[in-house]
Amino acid sequence: MRYLTWIGGLLVLATGCTKSLENVEMVPIEKLPEPVVKTANEKLPGVKFDTAWKEAEKVNGEDVYEVRGKASNGKTRDIKVSASGSVLEVD
Repeated sequence: MRYLTWIGGLLVLATGCTKSLENVEMVPIEKLPEPVVKTANEKLPGVKFDTAWKEAEKVNGEDVYEVRGKASNGKTRDIKVSASGSVLEVD
């Protein structure tokens, strides 16, 4: 999973190696496709999602979104979902 964070006014992408921010596009939660939101809420109930981005890669011709939020226990959770709502990865 990729991790986006603000450091000193700059958006930083961390993956354990250097990656370009050209590979992601930040997306406001309210602008996510409905199937992405529905799947994220079903697979990670109780998580308050606050960050999302669309990746440059496509899976089977579909856009791929990664959504991040915090669970009630404070743990950060991520889910990668296709535009149609198929789960690709949960972290």
